[in-house]
Amino acid sequence: MKNLIRSVISALFILTVISCNSQQKAITKTQNARGDSSLTSVDWQGTYQGTLPCADCEGIKTQLVLNDDLSYILKTKYLGKSDSVFQEKGKFTWDNSGSNIQLENSGGQSYQVGENILFHLDKNGKRITGDLAEKYKLEKERTEITGKYWKLARLNGKQVKPGNREPFIRFNAENGVSGNSGCNNFNGKYEISEINKIKFSPFAMTKMACIDNNTEDEFMQAIGKTTGYSLTSDTLIFQDEFETTIAVFEADFFK
Repeated sequence: MKNLIRSVISALFILTVISCNSQQKAITKTQNARGDSSLTSVDWQGTYQGTLPCADCEGIKTQLVLNDDLSYILKTKYLGKSDSVFQEKGKFTWDNSGSNIQLENSGGQSYQVGENILFHLDKNGKRITGDLAEKYKLEKERTEITGKYWKLARLNGKQVKPGNREPFIRFNAENGVSGNSGCNNFNGKYEISEINKIKFSPFAMTKMACIDNNTEDEFMQAIGKTTGYSLTSDTLIFQDEFETTIAVFEADFFK
């Protein structure tokens, strides 16, 4: 019986390896067939964002994630029309030139791939021209602390539970900081004195009383203890003087 189990496990392992190798060979073969192109010479994997023109709304806020395995995640929000964020997943393919990609869903939506940018193409797979041409593009997300909505995800090692309001923080390029504690709004100043070192000034806060809110005091205390941070394009971590993680934030493009 044990030998049978070992044989089954070994067979499953071999099949998994073969599948992974076959997938990688297929991608490599596709790349080699295109020669020197966006597919082979551009770092195209990543997250692209922007607001595309809309015929009957203020704009389509769009986020498109392209993965190494040729899968994608597309999120859209129709501004001024709905607060809903629509999401779809699927596969995308490269054209023969290795310059354009096409999403298998979304009506076969296609993009021309450039360095850190995607150009939304028309139904015929051509670049859009005219007065609105510059608006039909998505730019690759950059690793920056400013200009993003950082939603509080974890606090002192614990997942943040939904309360009266969502706790978050924003930074602007003029060293201003604002947000919500989960109850009250706050604003103030921040200073980055050296790489990954940050200091906050005392915050001004509203004084609204919120029932059953246990996040505010803990959140504000964590900010007061923060002396350093680490950052990726979609995650921000606050650390105290001992480099202990005290707060983790996630970027939300649609807020």
